[in-house]
Formats: sequence, C-alpha cells, structure tokens
Amino acid sequence: MDHALNHDTPRLLVIGELNVDLIVQLQGDVRFGQHEQLVDSTVVTMGSSSAITACGAAALGIATSLVTVYGDDVFGHYVIGELQRLGVDTTFARVDATRPTGSSVHLARPDRDRAILTAMGSIGAVTATDVPPLDGFAHLHVGSYFLQEALWSDAPALFARARAAGLSTSVDGNFDPALDWDRGIRSVLAHADIFFGNEQEVAGITGLAGVDEGISALLDLMPQGAIVVFKRGADGALAVTRSERVEAPTPSLPGDVVDTVGAGDSLAAGFLTARLRGAGIAEALNLAVECGTASTRAAGGTAAQLRA
Repeated sequence: MDHALNHDTPRLLVIGELNVDLIVQLQGDVRFGQHEQLVDSTVVTMGSSSAITACGAAALGIATSLVTVYGDDVFGHYVIGELQRLGVDTTFARVDATRPTGSSVHLARPDRDRAILTAMGSIGAVTATDVPPLDGFAHLHVGSYFLQEALWSDAPALFARARAAGLSTSVDGNFDPALDWDRGIRSVLAHADIFFGNEQEVAGITGLAGVDEGISALLDLMPQGAIVVFKRGADGALAVTRSERVEAPTPSLPGDVVDTVGAGDSLAAGFLTARLRGAGIAEALNLAVECGTASTRAAGGTAAQLRA
C-alpha cells in the first residue's frame, strides 16, 4: 500500500492534548523566599503540541480536525474559542466537567532556555474511543505522545488501523516528564510513517547518544519509506529515510526571536502540510523550518504562524 501523502482533498486528523500556556518572560532565575520579582511580560495563549500543530496546518489551508479533551472552565472555553478562531474543526473535542483544563507555565529566560510547569488536568484524557471514523481523512498525527496517558494502550492498534484504512501517520514524542521514554512508543513507531523529534527525544527513546545512530535505530523500528524529521532548533532540521538525508538550515526572516514555544510543533505542521499537498521531502522540510522559524517571532505557539 502506498502511504505517500497525495490525496486529492487531504484532511488532517490530529489527536492529543489541549491546554493553555502562560508564558512569563524573565530576566534571570526565579528567587524564592517570599521575594517579589518584576518580569517583562506574561502572555496567555493557546498551548499544547497537538493543538499548535493543528493550528499551524489550518493556517496553511489544510482542513484540520482536533480530537481532544478539555475542562468546563475559563481556560477550556478560551482554548476552544481560539481553535475555532484559528480555523481548526473542534467537532471531536470533548468536554470533561470532572477535571480542569490542563495548563503549562513557561518561565522563559533571555538565553531562550525555559522551565515548563505543567498541571495535567485534562491533558492525557483523550482515548481511542474519542477518535471518529477515519473515512475521509488522509493523515493521522499524534502530538506529545508521552503525555497521552489514556491513549498509550490503544495507540499501536489505532495507528495500525489508520494505515490499513489508507491513511499515513505521524507521531511527535516531545519530552517525557517521567524520563521513561517508553509507554509503548516503539510499538507505535512500527506503524508510523513520520517521527518528529529532537536530540534529547531521539536519545531517550533509543538509548543511543549519537544522533546518526539514534535516527537509524528509529528507522529500523518504522515501516518501509518512513521518515525521521530531526529538529535542531536554531540550526534547522534534518529529514532522514533509509536511503535519503536532507538538511534545511534556518531561513533569515524579518524580526527578532521572541520565544521558541511551539516552534517544533509549527515545524511539524509545515512538513505535514507540504507532504499532504504532494511535496517531496526537501520541499517539505524547507517549509517546515520556515514555519518553525516564523513562529518564534511572537510569544506563544500560534501568534506568528505562517498563513496561506
């Protein structure tokens, strides 16, 4: 079966978490001991890898649906409103009044390093039973895999079902707060056409410190024709298959870097969008890196995303 992303009317199905981000721009480290500090700014914005990727694809003109769970509270109403404003279909977003909407506080320093303090709430509550029939979708993507607690046991079967139905598939692991780096992801990768990850994530999953060795180990777990998109931050990205290696440097875009929250998720949106429209790997990677770079020009993951 050909899993190339070349459907005539491509629709993207994203499955994952939904939370609000509170981004605090610091000038130094946080001091405890009842010490009040003045900060440059605090921004409330759309959060979560899955939602930011969905928003990025929708901004580029791809019909995108998000399967997720949120709480019946101020944060939940805000993020659902933002998804709809940004063009993401929320038909499959489920409200759970028994838990609060997830939230992440980003403490961002001028050197672009940051600490992320996450209250799970509804994060990780999406299940395989929330996923609609796959008819009409071209691609299935799961973001922040290591946060998707309720999906872990069913994720391999879900990915296998998607590929059997003719969809292509992708997964973005993101950071594992438990530092376990397992949760069944190797079984998921057996049915994943694309994996998105950075150096820390590749090393965590494979147990290999070398980048090339880690990427090769991931490809060994994945189907024929699979692609590892290796995110390198300010240095751009690599796309590697069993027979091809493509590099895309960071483009020179107007404006200064404000923060890097969600840059990798916008990168994933660009890559998936280009592939859904039939682009080759090199073209897709160039758009991906441009999308990731553009998103750093404003606070939060969605404010500066490229638009069609």
